[in-house]
Amino acid sequence: MPAETRSRRVRRELRALLALATPIIIAQLAHTAMGFVDTLMAGRVSPRDLAAVALGNSIWVPVFLLMTGILLATTPKVAQCFGAGHEKEIGPLVRQALWLALGVGGSAAIVLWNAEPVLHWMGVEADLIEPAMGYLRAVACGFPAVALYHVLRCFSDGLGHTRPSMVLGICGLLLNIPANYVFIYGKLGLPAMGGVGCGWATALVMYAMLSGMLWWVNWAPYYKPSRLFGHFDTPQWPVIRRLLSVGVPIGVAVFAESSIFAVIALLIGGLGATVVAGHQIALNFSSLVFMIPYSLGMAVTVRVGQALGRGEPREARFAAGVGMASALAYACCSASAMMLLRGDIARIYTPDGAVIAVASGLIIYAALFQFSDAVQVTAAGALRGYQDTRATMLFTLFAYWGIGLPVGYGLGLTDWLGEPSGPRGLWQGLVVGLTCAALLLGIRLTRSARRRIRAQAPR
Repeated sequence: MPAETRSRRVRRELRALLALATPIIIAQLAHTAMGFVDTLMAGRVSPRDLAAVALGNSIWVPVFLLMTGILLATTPKVAQCFGAGHEKEIGPLVRQALWLALGVGGSAAIVLWNAEPVLHWMGVEADLIEPAMGYLRAVACGFPAVALYHVLRCFSDGLGHTRPSMVLGICGLLLNIPANYVFIYGKLGLPAMGGVGCGWATALVMYAMLSGMLWWVNWAPYYKPSRLFGHFDTPQWPVIRRLLSVGVPIGVAVFAESSIFAVIALLIGGLGATVVAGHQIALNFSSLVFMIPYSLGMAVTVRVGQALGRGEPREARFAAGVGMASALAYACCSASAMMLLRGDIARIYTPDGAVIAVASGLIIYAALFQFSDAVQVTAAGALRGYQDTRATMLFTLFAYWGIGLPVGYGLGLTDWLGEPSGPRGLWQGLVVGLTCAALLLGIRLTRSARRRIRAQAPR
């Protein structure tokens, strides 16, 4: 292929990828900002309310990620149907995904409603359990709504329309601030609820975003060919089982990645307040930076799925390659900025010199794993497009829990591999685990792409 043609092809694919990814990035940042607003506003009430919200977040966020990961199976299936021109099949598929969302969302709500034993197991102080459970139970009321919202969002993303999630994410953030104010401080005739009010505000936002997405899907003309609400279907277990076969591995993989950070936070908890604060700063900033490659991975899922639906496996491989190259280019920029500005980044969070020193040291490791993190999340997104999710789950569990956590524990908290290095060792384990995940998922993606191309080749 001539260099000019290849260059034009890359630019075309990159424009299509960024057109999908940019609204997703903004939506994810808005979602992250909601958690920041909750923490900030609860902290202004009292340390007890802040602690209750923080404890509640440590429980409901992993459950939320597991739930939404399961429902992410909707995106590649819709994308393949759309790419193949089978739009009449999309409506029945998404209706079954909505039934699945009701079941998964309701189950997650029940888990959160009965999460008090987890708080006791974590050794939470007795006076924090009541407000933390009040916060959790309020959030749980919104889980069925947010599950339905995510299926509709995946439906829209699979069709290539990611702007609704961006607009509704921004609207949700703008609603969250006054809702927090009303529920926390007891305005408009409501009692003052403190940190528990953040949970009710979050649940209200979940229902508002569902209402907005329902309206958008009914109004916008590009959803009409799918006739999503043109017929009522009862639950059909064979279709739901196929969704679960793709979605459960996604949910477990996402949960495995998010939970390892929670476990490391618990392991660091015994090393003192300064170390914990420095770890939290490095983790919070790296999580914010991660939203870009994560969103690129979601966009790659759509591009790969639609190409496969059109019967173009070479285009699917090309889309995955451009997505991975884009994520690596971003990683070069983010890693360089984090290395050069690590002290300034830490000072944004705190004026404490000791905490800044710890955070600056840990941000170095966050910068190092930018490359492996970019590769693994983009490869995982492409594999979702191929609906090859079981291997992703197994590789992720092995890399994070079989390699990353034991290596980090050995380096940081034991003398198995020399003098214990504390939080630095645990973060070095993260680098090793993410690098292992990137290698395994990259190899799997290469093989999946080749297999699909061979299957399409004339015999």
